[in-house]
Amino acid sequence: MFAVIQTGGKQYRVAKGDSLRVEKLPGDVGGAVTFDKVLLVGGESTKVGTPLVAGAKVSATIVAQDRDKKIIVFKFRRRKNYRRKNGHRQPFTELKITDITA
Repeated sequence: MFAVIQTGGKQYRVAKGDSLRVEKLPGDVGGAVTFDKVLLVGGESTKVGTPLVAGAKVSATIVAQDRDKKIIVFKFRRRKNYRRKNGHRQPFTELKITDITA
């Protein structure tokens, strides 16, 4: 059984036991998260929501709250003596899917 959930403005295809990184969610490590925005539930029979599947939920456990690798943002204008260098580390939440309820 799998589901398509929406969180952080993105959509993810998940199955029980999957591990995934999503945009930062509130909560502590070891805490539980429930997703109510389920767009599709698949398996023996597929249920497609309009736009959401009624009564469907996906439960997950928070494995880690961390920040990604640093990316460098470099702005440059030629011949104008303009250079700006910034670093950015995007925070994320790592989840483990525990249950899918249709």
